Amino acid sequence: MISKGCEQCAKGGKMVLFVYGYCDQRDCFYCPLGENRKNVTDVYANERRVESDEDVLEEAHRMDALGTSITGGEPQEALERTCHYLELVKDEFGEDHHTHLYTGITGGRENMRRLSEAGLDEIRFHPPYEQWGDLHGTEWEDILYIAREEGLTPAFEIPGIRAEEEFLEFLDEGAADFCNVNEFEMSQGNYRRMQKQGYELKEDHMSAVDGSRDEILEVMGDHEKVYFCTSVFKDAAQHRRRLKRMARNVRREFDDVTDDGTIVYGKTYADPERFEELGVPEEFYTVKSNHVEVAWWLLEEMIEEGDVDDGEIVEQYPNYEGQVVERTPLA
Repeated sequence: MISKGCEQCAKGGKMVLFVYGYCDQRDCFYCPLGENRKNVTDVYANERRVESDEDVLEEAHRMDALGTSITGGEPQEALERTCHYLELVKDEFGEDHHTHLYTGITGGRENMRRLSEAGLDEIRFHPPYEQWGDLHGTEWEDILYIAREEGLTPAFEIPGIRAEEEFLEFLDEGAADFCNVNEFEMSQGNYRRMQKQGYELKEDHMSAVDGSRDEILEVMGDHEKVYFCTSVFKDAAQHRRRLKRMARNVRREFDDVTDDGTIVYGKTYADPERFEELGVPEEFYTVKSNHVEVAWWLLEEMIEEGDVDDGEIVEQYPNYEGQVVERTPLA
């Protein structure tokens, strides 16, 4: 891995904090934001909509976060929120809690100083695609040195639209510490505009765009400070491993955790007194307002032996929303 932020992401240990949905200076055709993120002022910690600072900290603790990745928007409000949440997580978790920011603007020295003082460790710049190849001698070159002077680790993070050797030059010159290239993807938020630009999905793939990967790897892939982040890896690292971290923290004694990071348990509307009558140990079930949740394998046995009439096996995500993935009836 290239950076500490990437190492933490690979472990599923990076909380993703989305602070703002408006971009005043940019309208990228490949922007992946969906309806609930684009042109909104809401804050999200991972998939959770934030209503208070406590929500952010609870989400970080739920996944036992090693660090925080911040993204979203360009206006001054985004900067204010970013500084606020940087101070929040640093105060809660200490200086070892690694933080990085992904931004599409340069910001200037005063903003770099404010971010550094608030606790930002690493800043990843995403220059406009139209300027790739002509970044030297512009504010995009200047800001790399300014960020470093203010105590930040400067880097690039770009979508894998095409290979661009200028980013390698910045690395060799020591201006940027690394360059992350994210595999070019289609999403619900950008697929119409992407198709108008002539891009198509890779065969047998749900999100990766066909065409650019081989060229990027050929031109940029051998550089020791370039990391190409594939769609498959992002799904496994950012999502599945994060879910596993959450599942380990929130699982009850009778919950099973799957390889995908989901939680599996049994559910029945049988009278809770029935469990007492059968002498079921308390650690194998819990009574809810109108049902009982129980070890799935125990519920299966109880139904087979006629101890209770019916129920279901529930598989759900361990996140705050707890979306149900699958229900399997038992009778």
